[in-house]
Amino acid sequence: MESTTPFDIAKARELYNIDRWSGGYFGINSSGNVCVFPKRNEETIDLMDVVAEARQRKLAFPLVVRFHDLLRDRVETINKAFATAIQEASYSSPYRGVFPIKVNQLREVVEEIIDAGKPWHFGIEAGSKPELLAALAVHSDPESLVICNGYKDTSFIQNALLGRKLGKSVILVVEKLEELAHILRVSQEMKIEPLIGLRVRLLSKGAGKWATSGGENAKFGLSTADLVEASDILHAAGLAHCLKLVHFHVGSQVPDIGTIKRAVREAARFYAKLSKMGHELGYLDVGGGLGVDYDGSRTTFDSSMNYSLEEYVRDIVYTVKEVCDSESVAHPILVSESGRAIVAQHSVLIVETFGAIEKASRHEQPAANSETPLLADILEIRNNLAPQNRLENLHDAQEIRERAQSMFDLGMLDLRAKASIETVYWQIASNIVELFRDAEHVPEEVREIEIAIGDQYLCNFSVFQSLLDHWALGQLFPVMPIHRLSERPDRNATLVDITCDSDGKVAKFIDLQDVKETLPLHRWHPGKPYYIGFFLAGAYQDIMGDLHNLFGRVNEMHIYLDEDEDSGHYVEEVLPGSTIGQVLSLTQWDVNELARQMKAQTDAAIKSDRLKPNEAMRLLDEYEKSLTLYTYLNFDDQHEPRK
Repeated sequence: MESTTPFDIAKARELYNIDRWSGGYFGINSSGNVCVFPKRNEETIDLMDVVAEARQRKLAFPLVVRFHDLLRDRVETINKAFATAIQEASYSSPYRGVFPIKVNQLREVVEEIIDAGKPWHFGIEAGSKPELLAALAVHSDPESLVICNGYKDTSFIQNALLGRKLGKSVILVVEKLEELAHILRVSQEMKIEPLIGLRVRLLSKGAGKWATSGGENAKFGLSTADLVEASDILHAAGLAHCLKLVHFHVGSQVPDIGTIKRAVREAARFYAKLSKMGHELGYLDVGGGLGVDYDGSRTTFDSSMNYSLEEYVRDIVYTVKEVCDSESVAHPILVSESGRAIVAQHSVLIVETFGAIEKASRHEQPAANSETPLLADILEIRNNLAPQNRLENLHDAQEIRERAQSMFDLGMLDLRAKASIETVYWQIASNIVELFRDAEHVPEEVREIEIAIGDQYLCNFSVFQSLLDHWALGQLFPVMPIHRLSERPDRNATLVDITCDSDGKVAKFIDLQDVKETLPLHRWHPGKPYYIGFFLAGAYQDIMGDLHNLFGRVNEMHIYLDEDEDSGHYVEEVLPGSTIGQVLSLTQWDVNELARQMKAQTDAAIKSDRLKPNEAMRLLDEYEKSLTLYTYLNFDDQHEPRK
């Protein structure tokens, strides 16, 4: 029982809420395909063109596509927003942002961000020794910063001070008081004065999934008493002038602008008071927290934010100016570590559906059987459904299904009859849901049935590798088909991955009013590729993914706009995903030893006449070739030829 309301691309945009969460970077074109606007202008890339090119290059799915022009646009947008607010407020110091590479350590991503940020002296934040070593190598602008957060040992401090000796503005942020003495001792040994920052533990605390990053019980930061003692230590060492930065962090993905305002005001006051204690401070680092509106609701929900980038920037600039002016302290250079807001939008994960499990399936219509009265009864209900008694029909069908189950348990109903009754029951349930589709009030039991009749679409990817935050934290990401969007989606489904874990699924989806438990999709047809995109997944997911079931990293394509190309873009680089041999090696399996052991077993099979020599060698060759294959499934041979 399908809706007769006309469906078009405008309806698709509304259904998937794309205009609200896309930030101007994604849309739907006249072909019914999702398209990308990397610079938020008329230049566009059709995602199905990208899929076609991936197939031409023999790249299997899942596939991460990175749009580098979009990445550059994010860097430029944030820097220009601060520059505009600073000018409007007559703020006397500039903005010097840094990219926290923990959000995405991929070399191509970091280098693109640094290059795009050159006009604004955009720097890097590192929170570990490996990140610092990478940051020092790619950092070349003496006016941009390298911020060193996280706990530090001697090697960490030595490498930071090596950067100082090379003329870099490397600031060591003290996370606990004991670190300060350690930094001073190592800097004395290396005969170089450090640039020091102090991380303040604010009373102000964030909200949402990452709220524990701030507040009195935060993992990092100095108390007010610690700050006073740190100041005394620096004065006693004759290094009061080395304190250059005050830093705070209230958490990632802060949904409420009120939290940010309170934290900035409190931190600015600390900055002003420390300045008056005889320190030549110059920087106030407001940390991360700038949100991404994943669901488009523009609310304080965990996956949203109730403010714009412009409001965020203005509130920081004007609040710091107000506090510093009231304290007669010079305006500090403003620093932020907005990693998520820079990289989330630039990457799209495209997965391929290879099957669907339908409850309200299209099995052959069962015929009434005089020997099975229950089947005849439930068929009569289905054939006489009417809007006026739809709820009564549902209850009657439920009773028949329960009676059929009881009879089956007692051995009084055969398998074929039970299958027919269940098939008809789900058909009735599906039709009743449709009968309530436009009703002002939908009973809760009907809503529950709507969820229960949802299909399961089998998708070739691993939630644990590519969407770890969804599994671990319930983070919502925009999800939608990337083609067929001029057609009405006629199914509602959850998405399940190819891991052996029952948690390997996506069963929560964005919605303006609430969280949906199913996603509208088009019917899957065997042999015809159906592609689904996961959007705004460029922050953390590439790095946080694990090796569950040894699936490993996915294939990647890096794309740039180019007006000279017929398609309007070109693939700058392809990064192959993990092979089976590579992920096995990561877990101490030696591929040569595996092949040797298999050869010994095939030799034994030949000697015992279980295998003929040619067959044994062919099978062994296939085994060894398999070690070089992509870890994910490949369904290319199951697709119908392209017309």
